[in-house]
Amino acid sequence: MLSEQWLVFLILGVTLGLFVWNRLRFDVVAMLALLAMAVTGLVPAEELFEGFGHPAVITVAAVLVISQGLVNGGVVDAVARLLARVGHNAILQVVTLTLVVALCSAFINNVGALALLMPVAVWMSRQAGRSPSLLLMPLAFGSLLGGTMTLIGTPPNIIIASYREAGSFGLFDFAPVGLAITVAGILFIGLIGWRLTPRRDDPDEGGKLFSVGDYVTELQVPEGSDYAGSTLHNLLTSGDSEKGLVVLALIRGEQTSPAPSTFTVLRDRDVLLVEADTESLQDFVDHTGLILPHSVSEEAEGESRQDAEKQLAAGDVKLIEAVVSPSSRLIGHTANRLNLRERYGLNIVAVARQGHRVKQRLADIRLRNGDILLVQGFEDSLNGALQTLGCLPLAERGLTFGREKKLVLAGGLFAAAVVVIVTGWLTPPVALVACAVAMVLGGLMDTTESYRAIDWSVIVLLAAMIPVGGALETTGGAQVIAGQILAVAKGQATWMVLTIILAGSMLLSNVVNNAAAAILMAPIALGIASPLGLASDAALMAVAIGASCAFLTPIGHQSNALVMEPGGYRFGDYWRLGLPLSVVVIAVAVPVILWIWA
Repeated sequence: MLSEQWLVFLILGVTLGLFVWNRLRFDVVAMLALLAMAVTGLVPAEELFEGFGHPAVITVAAVLVISQGLVNGGVVDAVARLLARVGHNAILQVVTLTLVVALCSAFINNVGALALLMPVAVWMSRQAGRSPSLLLMPLAFGSLLGGTMTLIGTPPNIIIASYREAGSFGLFDFAPVGLAITVAGILFIGLIGWRLTPRRDDPDEGGKLFSVGDYVTELQVPEGSDYAGSTLHNLLTSGDSEKGLVVLALIRGEQTSPAPSTFTVLRDRDVLLVEADTESLQDFVDHTGLILPHSVSEEAEGESRQDAEKQLAAGDVKLIEAVVSPSSRLIGHTANRLNLRERYGLNIVAVARQGHRVKQRLADIRLRNGDILLVQGFEDSLNGALQTLGCLPLAERGLTFGREKKLVLAGGLFAAAVVVIVTGWLTPPVALVACAVAMVLGGLMDTTESYRAIDWSVIVLLAAMIPVGGALETTGGAQVIAGQILAVAKGQATWMVLTIILAGSMLLSNVVNNAAAAILMAPIALGIASPLGLASDAALMAVAIGASCAFLTPIGHQSNALVMEPGGYRFGDYWRLGLPLSVVVIAVAVPVILWIWA
């Protein structure tokens, strides 16, 4: 019969394998691990769900809500506006973007900071006539570096603070080490690293990802048609042949109605501006009897394409490019199955994947994480619909920024929370929850939006993995692993031991979620520290830095995954910049940790 320690190792081994396999969501994997611990009796039933009330989990949820409040108040958008004036120099663009995203990530969720600045980076790249691949990977890595500077910058810091025996780390206790590696990392990226990023230049370098006119065709309702006097909905649901076709506008005489309602009653000689491939178009025409007065072909002149885009984005209807985020409800579904037009007033005009437009029926395209969508919708509801669907605006026809009318309120509430934490009047979880509630009461967001701002998959992951990590410690499993590492590290210098902890945490965080890496590595690091004469605070700080710096793979952190498709990166591209950057982080972090915490 297996001992408790071997049962823990078996469950953790399977859990890590499922994390790396990446076919199941990481929160589902974490819950399976927790249930396995319960079934085997490794975690008592009364302690099984204590993670959901853990201060670290509450703090992470509050930080995510506050991040949304700062976004809505326009705090980060105000900074983003200044970035539009940087100019076209590549080094200046890389350094400025990386620095700004790092500063933002120190105080708001790093994925949120990246999402806000991605459109700016794409816009700057296109204005300079360069591929976005030059800026997006440095931007993602900058968001990871910036999160190491404060307690609330990234979940691993919050988790590690809960393992400290002498009371939680303070808000800025991470700053000496985090600031040092952030400055060193930005200097490396700005002077050398950006040259290591892969070039994913399109033939039309610096141009638009989508050219709408290539696929736009006009269809006319002939006199005497069975569909004259019927609704557009009836036309579009009369059979299966039309599923690869999207109606973008209705032209009636001199009047053009973009994104017409499906309840619009059609008349003789109405013209529908549609997007379709050749096969779908032929099937639709054969089925409905509509005629082709003229088409905009692939050989059409640029003016025709521009006219098509003007028609599509006329009035209060606009076109926008958006990227499908890892948490989007679109993943695995087709646009037709989700009925986006009826439910959200959206048209998906085109889909791009790996930097190239997907040239197949829209009805057949199952959307993936990182797909870039060209979406048409009404201006007053488009952004809200994209947020609900889990899509991030990437680049519009002309760069626009969010609202800033409550900038002072948002910034003031957050500054007050920071002051309260620094002075020790309230603990971080209490102060941050109070700030989040104040932002809701202050009108920066409604309650629905505040709940939507919380990444519940991360919350479930943390709540499930905290008891799992506790089982590793209570069964003596952490001590067994620590003993093996001690046998290797015995007689080594303190800096070498610290390097082993940091590098081990860093490697683990590249294949599993960074929060899970911190939970698993913290008890092991504490088990190593005391016998080797290493201060426990130094060991914990090494785990925090290592767990936050996943630069080698796109699966190590959401920020890395988010830029993969817009930048046209492949899985193996990340180590080219990530490996030397990891070496820089270790070389800077180890001496600073020893100086401050040993």
